[in-house]
Amino acid sequence: MGMRIGYGFDSHAFKAGVPLVIGGLAIEHSEGLAGHSDGDVLLHAITDALLGAVSAGDIGTFFPPSDPRWKGAASSVFLKTALEEVATAGYKIVNIDTVLVMARPKIVPIANELRERVAELLGVQPGEVGIKAKTPEGLNQDHVAVAHVTVLLESLSVPEPVKKLSATADVDEVNQVVESLVQGVPDASALGRKRPAFDADDLT
Repeated sequence: MGMRIGYGFDSHAFKAGVPLVIGGLAIEHSEGLAGHSDGDVLLHAITDALLGAVSAGDIGTFFPPSDPRWKGAASSVFLKTALEEVATAGYKIVNIDTVLVMARPKIVPIANELRERVAELLGVQPGEVGIKAKTPEGLNQDHVAVAHVTVLLESLSVPEPVKKLSATADVDEVNQVVESLVQGVPDASALGRKRPAFDADDLT
């Protein structure tokens, strides 16, 4: 069973006047995250982790910020593309672990809801998603949200090959065939096949 590990990282500054979306979940807060899309720092990091695990590039490869089509786009679109790349490469998610680093809002009270939403978007069970939160103590990042993500993939199971049918013969039958070949006389009675009787009427 083949295994792959992917790591993703993303960060966005907080910005007034935009909604806050993390992990595909709308969160009540006075500020949102600045970004070309919806600024979902967690889904962006998950997307990069998935793409990296199958050597498919990064989020910028597929969705460059210079492309106006992705202005304000939901980051679930990016995640869907990453999941397609994982499936195309022949892998599936085993589990995913995440760390959110931010001073506000507090993630612990909504961690379960966030876990369920991320699991839903990934098509896995909530127990296969880890959500952890840290504060940026001493890092001077109180106005920034950071996400770290690690994902483990395993190759999709391949059905067992269809068993080949094989004819079996006992030792005596095999010996008869070998003897007839050595003598240069085909023996159609070998292996249980009956040789038709000679009929003079067949001659022309």
